Amino acid sequence: MQGNRYPVTAAAGRNLQDGKYRWKAAVITLSDKGYAGKREDRSGPLICEMIKEAGYDVEEMILLPDEKEEIKKCLCTLCDRRKVDIILTTGGTGFAPRDCTPEATMEAAERNAPGIAEAMRLASLKVTPRAMLSRGVSVIRGKTLIINLPGSPKAVRENLEAVLPVLDHGLAILTGRDGECAR
Repeated sequence: MQGNRYPVTAAAGRNLQDGKYRWKAAVITLSDKGYAGKREDRSGPLICEMIKEAGYDVEEMILLPDEKEEIKKCLCTLCDRRKVDIILTTGGTGFAPRDCTPEATMEAAERNAPGIAEAMRLASLKVTPRAMLSRGVSVIRGKTLIINLPGSPKAVRENLEAVLPVLDHGLAILTGRDGECAR
């Protein structure tokens, strides 16, 4: 798995803390300019900050160029070998010719989880009509949830705030720690 990696703190494991599990997370920023050192990645660190506050352990933070096969390979490795519980990507979800994050994610997917991406777009549409231009997807591979977030820090915050409160329950169901969705 190539790409620029950033140091992250050691994970605390999957212990139950304050009634919530500590999920193993990976954050991937997809940006040709960021990978080439021509743009600072602000969205990846923001995702890390937000999910750490929610009790997630960030085990990987990776910066990759907009190369579909490289993205797919990274996603598969994180799911199949690293066994992270959740992968959050940022960038590559728009209409630009090199934006290929959704395509790479769908190729890595075993099952679709469209409600998450739909909820993010719905929340963002309340802020800007441009939200309808996001092509981000949410999928499952094995016992890993993969969610594509937009590339801008503002949109990352809006989208993640819309779904983060529900992800703990979804991950508990996905990983077999909880078997009930009904209340």
